[in-house]
Amino acid sequence: MKIKLIGFFIASLMSTLVFGQTKDRWQQAIKYEMEIDMDVETHRFDGKQKAVYTNNSPDELNKVFYHLYFNAFQPNSMMDVRSRTIKDPDRRVGDRISKLSEDQIGYQKIISLKQDGKKVDYEVVGTILEVDLNKPIKSGETVTFEMEFEAQVPEQIRRTGRNNAEGISYSMAQWYPKMSEYDYQGWHSNPYIGREFHGIWADFDVKISIDKDFVLGGTGYVQNPNEVGHGYQADGVKPGKGKNGKLTWHFKAPQVIDFMWAADPDYTHVKAQVPNGPELHFLYQKNENTEENWGKLPEYTVKAFEYMNKTFGKYPYKQYSVIQGGDGGMEYPMSTLITGERSLGSLVGVTVHEMFHSWYQGVLASNESLYEWMDEGFTSFGAAETMNEIMEQGQENPQSGNYRGYLALAESGYEEPMSTHADHYMTNFAYGRAAYSKGATFLGQLRYIMGEDVFYPAMRTYFNEWKFKHPNDNDFIRVMEKASGLELDWFKEYWVYSTKQIDYGVKSVLEKNGKTFVTLEKIGEMPMPLEVTVSYNDGKSEVIYIPLRIMRGEKSFKSDVNVKTVADWPWVYPSYTFELSQSASNINSLVIDENEGMADVNRENNAFDADKHLKSTFDK
Repeated sequence: MKIKLIGFFIASLMSTLVFGQTKDRWQQAIKYEMEIDMDVETHRFDGKQKAVYTNNSPDELNKVFYHLYFNAFQPNSMMDVRSRTIKDPDRRVGDRISKLSEDQIGYQKIISLKQDGKKVDYEVVGTILEVDLNKPIKSGETVTFEMEFEAQVPEQIRRTGRNNAEGISYSMAQWYPKMSEYDYQGWHSNPYIGREFHGIWADFDVKISIDKDFVLGGTGYVQNPNEVGHGYQADGVKPGKGKNGKLTWHFKAPQVIDFMWAADPDYTHVKAQVPNGPELHFLYQKNENTEENWGKLPEYTVKAFEYMNKTFGKYPYKQYSVIQGGDGGMEYPMSTLITGERSLGSLVGVTVHEMFHSWYQGVLASNESLYEWMDEGFTSFGAAETMNEIMEQGQENPQSGNYRGYLALAESGYEEPMSTHADHYMTNFAYGRAAYSKGATFLGQLRYIMGEDVFYPAMRTYFNEWKFKHPNDNDFIRVMEKASGLELDWFKEYWVYSTKQIDYGVKSVLEKNGKTFVTLEKIGEMPMPLEVTVSYNDGKSEVIYIPLRIMRGEKSFKSDVNVKTVADWPWVYPSYTFELSQSASNINSLVIDENEGMADVNRENNAFDADKHLKSTFDK
């Protein structure tokens, strides 16, 4: 009897362990059906929303939360106060929200809300709708929420709104009541202060009725192209005339985390096709400030998609739209809003950056608020590589700009760990440089540690294994460990959870009995493997490679590099000495990290110059 009980206990424990390995990777699911009736005179719209929500978590839910982003654009909102009190406010926001009049503010007012046909109690708390459920949603259960709401589109200040600086009528981002994400870390009902987002994978079925002269574009596929026209209809088909001066645009978008649309009566609509890829849509106001460069943009966008698909993984949707609007550049599923009156380089650059978000925000969709660098940083890295390719920039290290951005942060005194929640950085400077520059440099350092031949296939593996699963930082680093055969937890912990810096220097080069002994010193607190390039007077050179002991392995070098691997450097040792077989007098130069792949904060101590140092060396 005891044996049977013990066996049952072990079996139960094993079952629990197996379940525990996968139970945090479930995804909630939601299907939205919305009907929107827009009044372009008052900039208000009435909305009906049906949301079929499935609780795939192991937990029973007693409450749900919706985001009401438009409510941020009201005087004394959290976004307004944050902008007016932070040390370095975003110049696009400043104190503008505090000065909005009643007909300029944004709002989303809930008229009614039902759960499975029965009214529920709710409370609007700033940008969050708190809903007390009549009946808990059990694990595995599906419920239907039906909502009626009214909204006013705010003056365009940040990302969303009406009448942007270039005269675009509507940039409709964060425009509908959106169910908050619930995952293995619980609810993510963060008040909106203008930073990052997190969302449930959703299917959208959206009908938007608006003045018939307006042209729309955004997330999703137009279901009634022949009716709405404006370049969506088949050749030779005349579009419908609508009813009461309005047309209804019908969009569907499968498995996306958000839905954006834009509208303007003066949009020009151009299409292009990526070979073995998505159809591209470009919507912009054609004028003397846009016509030439937007005319060239499709060609570069096609090239960018081809390079990105090949290098980082294939974009899974059949469409992508580049739309003039917003307040700079902002990514959305299957689309982007960008300001359009730019130089060609700037226009291509912002398009490539926002498109690249489709990989790390649109498809992988890490929680941007917690891991903003896994989106902005990885996007910045990929965009720099892509721009170097399609614009033929010829940079040996396309990440040099991102490195400079990180180094400015490291020297500023304002740096905070990248693990800081996006909303809670003390300055916009620290947030921006951490999310974009340091996040991109994170990948640059991994490429340096792993080697290019391993790094790029690993990036594709990461994309393919974790798409549509909201990966976190540990999920990513485990993919890189498996690909490289290296232990990399130390790197992630130093780079993400601390502000410790890399700084190595050449301490001495001494000759004894015809041999040369080189001593390096670790000045910064962050350890890294080192590559020391030694050039000799006879024109030959070699790379002395010093792995870190905690890596438990070595980098993969290209076959044409002459590499000598020496003993591991235990990270606690402040200095390290290795031996060269040649006399010091034969050395022309000796440089730590000659290719500048490492984000060393002080390169002035990285080189040994024979002309300057040999005399003093021999004197010793």
